[in-house]
Amino acid sequence: MMSQYKSVFKDETKLDINYVPYKLPHRDRELRLLTEFFSFILHAPGKMAQRIVIAGDVGSGKTVLSQRFGMNATREAEKRGINLHYVHVNCREYRGSLFLILYHAVSVFHPSFPKRGYSAEELLQILLQVLDEQDAYVILTLDEFESLIEREGTEAVYKLTRLQETRVNKPQRLSLICVMRNLKILEKLDASTRSTLQSNVIHLEKYSKRQLVDILSDRVSLAFKPLTVPEDTVSLIADIASSEGGNARFGIELLWRAGKYADADDLNVVTPECVRKAASSIYAVMRKSEAAYLSLHEKLFLLGIARFFKESERAYASLAEAEQAYAVVCEEFNVKPRSHTQLWKYLRTLSAVGFVKTEVSENIGSRGRSTIIYLPRISAHELEKELTALLEKDV
Repeated sequence: MMSQYKSVFKDETKLDINYVPYKLPHRDRELRLLTEFFSFILHAPGKMAQRIVIAGDVGSGKTVLSQRFGMNATREAEKRGINLHYVHVNCREYRGSLFLILYHAVSVFHPSFPKRGYSAEELLQILLQVLDEQDAYVILTLDEFESLIEREGTEAVYKLTRLQETRVNKPQRLSLICVMRNLKILEKLDASTRSTLQSNVIHLEKYSKRQLVDILSDRVSLAFKPLTVPEDTVSLIADIASSEGGNARFGIELLWRAGKYADADDLNVVTPECVRKAASSIYAVMRKSEAAYLSLHEKLFLLGIARFFKESERAYASLAEAEQAYAVVCEEFNVKPRSHTQLWKYLRTLSAVGFVKTEVSENIGSRGRSTIIYLPRISAHELEKELTALLEKDV
């Protein structure tokens, strides 16, 4: 069994999906905006309630943004002697049921509260009664809000958003943050309910590759021992996560898995090959049938690329390096190499099928731009093995 001290990890819990980092790279502005929207809770609690929508694609930081805000807000409230609670509920986990969501909120204050004998409306009134008795305030975050709308429709959302209208001259104690992927789902609500939600929307744009590099580098510093994760490795993960719609959550999971492959192989660093192995374990893009349909020279070119990465432990290759590797493979199989123009066509095919990815890189210190190539989702070792077996039949 491998000794624990050999691990590349310093604290792998920092890569857990439930970990909320103190800093949120590239979400500072949204965090400040959220804090501004809820500033009344610290300055004039009970005078008003707030309803905010946070929208953005998968992995754009919606959940971690709201959780970080909740931690900050409750800490500041405690300093001022304000009894503020942040309650985060994933609506999908509770099957989109208003009853189950409210039961969870009540159980935060009364852990042994009976589950039977109440309707959702009664639970809502009980929650408000508890808050009045304890002079408490709640920011209730409804994550994956779509599930509630799809199951319960306008009625449930109306009850939550218009709650205070039934409590004339009483403190406003319940504010909402609704976290969702797409605002189009709000069209299923009636006009008045929709208008109460659409007044304050924080939209999170997809992370760019550069932003993903910053996010991943931040997690590397928290989770890994110094000098165990090279820049090339981080860049490759960022490229793959970027191709998944800028999904930071996916990138962080890939980083953790790559670290696990490094530990399993008893390595001192997390290499690009560890990333490729990790990616292929998430989704096996390299299907034998697809490789078999490639032409002879496409297979030879791809084998050259695979060998380059297997031998160099780099994440990226220039087109010139790939051509050179292809020429060596052609010589080995006693086949005349094709022209540079033809290789361009092969590269486009290999990219379209998903075996390789290409991007244009600015040449530092010289004019012009060059094409760089990387393997996004397959181990170089596995690719070489598969292609060698196919070529031995073909040639």
